[in-house]
Amino acid sequence: MAALSVPELDAYFARTGYTGPREPTLETLHTVSFHHATSIPFENIDVMLGRGIKLAPAALYQKLVHDRRGGYCFEQNGLLLLVLRALGYRVTPIGARVRWQIPRTVTPARTHLFLRVHLADGDWLADVGMGSASLTGAIPLEFDRELPTPHEPRRLVRETGRLFHQLWTGTEWTDCCEFTLDEMHPIDCELANWWTSASPASHFKTGVTVGRAERDGTRKGIRAGEFTHRRGAEILARIQIASPEQLLAVLAEHFDLHLPAGTVFAPA
Repeated sequence: MAALSVPELDAYFARTGYTGPREPTLETLHTVSFHHATSIPFENIDVMLGRGIKLAPAALYQKLVHDRRGGYCFEQNGLLLLVLRALGYRVTPIGARVRWQIPRTVTPARTHLFLRVHLADGDWLADVGMGSASLTGAIPLEFDRELPTPHEPRRLVRETGRLFHQLWTGTEWTDCCEFTLDEMHPIDCELANWWTSASPASHFKTGVTVGRAERDGTRKGIRAGEFTHRRGAEILARIQIASPEQLLAVLAEHFDLHLPAGTVFAPA
């Protein structure tokens, strides 16, 4: 992937509100991740509108920065990969199977992209593309201990020879994804992105899904026709979305996603 230019970095940081240092340090990684995850919403709107998802660097920049839209993991972490490399980090993209609300007896497709960032004192994982479970700070590649983030605690565990990233919901540890440390190459992303955006079996074809972490430690999301605002396991607000017009209003008010009046999303 090509590196972003200085003007493109400036525009990205204006989009996320980040004004801090640009040296490739751990603190910069944490803060850039936080600002990204709390500014650019996770969303599948183009999938629901039947549009293709393009992963070329220019397309990611145009959509998420210039057009002030969001996207899913290949777009979100694809853009963050460009940003981190432009800042001087050494980064390896890696793949995973999303396990959020999916039992371990089911084997989902390997359709998630996140990032392994190599620092002098060890490797860290960054993931701004997991919707309601996106990381708001990097976590160290260390197993079997609680890992703090600005939102929920996390942990990495090895079980029966498999690696899992888990989130503390407030009552229990829940799987976010199952991963390996193998590099996910651009062609792997292209194939997985095609399946995720185009296959009738993809859950992104069944309804609008949106999520964003808030800077006060809460999260907002839309899934299965319902808007929720929560802090951990505590539901602060819940709204059943009853019409296309109401959906557009919720997208604009809570996620800064402004779509033309009359836009209608229909499951495939």
